Amino acid sequence: MPDDVLAALVDLPGVAESLDRARAAVDSVLWDRPMRQRASDIAAGSRLRGAWATAAMDGAEVRPDALVSGDALDGSPMGNVVTAALALQAEIPRNVDTFTKAPLQVISRLHAVVSVDFAAADDRGRIRSGAVADDPLRLPALPSADEASARLTALSRLLVTSTSAPALVVAAIAHAEIAVTRPFAWGSGLVARAMTRLVLAARGVDPDGLTVNEAGLFAAGRSRYTSALRGYQSATPQGLAEWLVLHADAVRVGADESRRIFADLP
Repeated sequence: MPDDVLAALVDLPGVAESLDRARAAVDSVLWDRPMRQRASDIAAGSRLRGAWATAAMDGAEVRPDALVSGDALDGSPMGNVVTAALALQAEIPRNVDTFTKAPLQVISRLHAVVSVDFAAADDRGRIRSGAVADDPLRLPALPSADEASARLTALSRLLVTSTSAPALVVAAIAHAEIAVTRPFAWGSGLVARAMTRLVLAARGVDPDGLTVNEAGLFAAGRSRYTSALRGYQSATPQGLAEWLVLHADAVRVGADESRRIFADLP
């Protein structure tokens, strides 16, 4: 096995082309001068729409206007998921610098934030100790707690290891590893989807968080998202390619979403 374990993934069928399209879409946003002048407003809108979309992927789909008005944050089980998603989005920018040096620390921090209404204080930010985890996507083959812990540790090492693979590949692997291993008793999916934003920000692809990859996933649909994660679980070339292509497509569509945010600004 080559030392750079991520680099070979670019050669899987369809992956390089999808990565190129996604990166071009993100760059077109970053190079757009009028959009750069409203970057802080677009980033705020991106976090809001990202929170809505990632909560919806876990089944907590509310009216977008209810999220904006705050009516969705009503203390109901669905409202609490939306509240958790909003808190997670707010936490991501504060942890980008630390993520480049101590990714496991940041992953634990994000879980501590997102699980406030769903886990006991002693369990927040901690890897599950049992064989039960929430599973909104109905993924198969939950790894044991020991395997989940080992894989999360291995992922944290991978994230600080030099690679020639594009940041989009790194982000896709970080996202999928947490999504399929479900290292936390609650909230692994929300934390997994946050990895795309974190990696792209930390590696300079989208440093201000203007794009909305979560909206790209929502547009693809839960069934395609779940199918692609199952493909990743299979560890076959075809399955890995399916996941990498879907992830890149979500980022590309998320760049288009940032343009809609800009168009809606007063």
